[in-house]
Amino acid sequence: MKESLQTQDSEFVIITGMSGAGKTVAIQSFEDLGFFCIDNLPPALLMTFLKLMKESGKDMNRIATVMDMRGGDLFDSLIGALDEMAKVNMVQPKILFLEADDETLVRRYKETRRSHPLAPAGLPLDGIAKERLLLSELKGRAQFIYNTSTYKPKELREKIQEEFSSNGNSMFTLNVMSFGYKHGLPIDADLVFDVRFLPNPYYIEDLRSMTGLDSEVSDYVLKWPETQILIEKMTDLLTYMIPQYKREGKRQLVLAFGCTGGQHRSVTLTEYFSNLFLKDYHTVSTHRDVKKREG
Repeated sequence: MKESLQTQDSEFVIITGMSGAGKTVAIQSFEDLGFFCIDNLPPALLMTFLKLMKESGKDMNRIATVMDMRGGDLFDSLIGALDEMAKVNMVQPKILFLEADDETLVRRYKETRRSHPLAPAGLPLDGIAKERLLLSELKGRAQFIYNTSTYKPKELREKIQEEFSSNGNSMFTLNVMSFGYKHGLPIDADLVFDVRFLPNPYYIEDLRSMTGLDSEVSDYVLKWPETQILIEKMTDLLTYMIPQYKREGKRQLVLAFGCTGGQHRSVTLTEYFSNLFLKDYHTVSTHRDVKKREG
């Protein structure tokens, strides 16, 4: 009796289709959804990979991989691998096949100045015709066929998120971070807010060694009228802006609050807004410089 590789609630998606139809955008979208993603997995290694995943004991129940003509002759073994998987009690893959019309594919190749993998020295249209013929059987096995001729990358991401998201909603993460200007600006922030104008707990001897994670410091920062006015105005601003970023297809937004040393005021505001938006978004708070001390 062959060993079962089927796991509860497991999901395995093979992304394939025409070169230039959007597989790069697709695999990035699955990664945003929390899938363990592999680009250009040789089909001959498919069953070996699944066995390794099972033996590792790692929680990888959602896997997505791109398999396309870049694999050359190895790609020919994909149909055989799918047939072998069907004979044993393995997780059965869903096939997402991406295609587009000839005119769109030729235009995309011209825009990227790349050659077609099946016509490296010839016309893109010749390679496209060969590829359609070679992929015809695989397309017939696909559970999902997307024609991306009229899709923008954002629209393809939204379609994949709608189809494959575990909760029916696209994953969006709000990262709120604190930092100290004396240690440099964060290079990965989308929006940076300077809160150095607020009263500084550093000049209160009992609070100097504490951080915004301590209630004594946060109470001190939040008690001032200027802090309350700032919170009111920023709440209105962010309540409006965050959904706009999400609507445009952004999967992550990084808000950064900066004060002089990154220990008091910025930490307090980061914790406040992280908790404020926690009920609406997947929110993560980080404090880059909270443990740094002068000298």
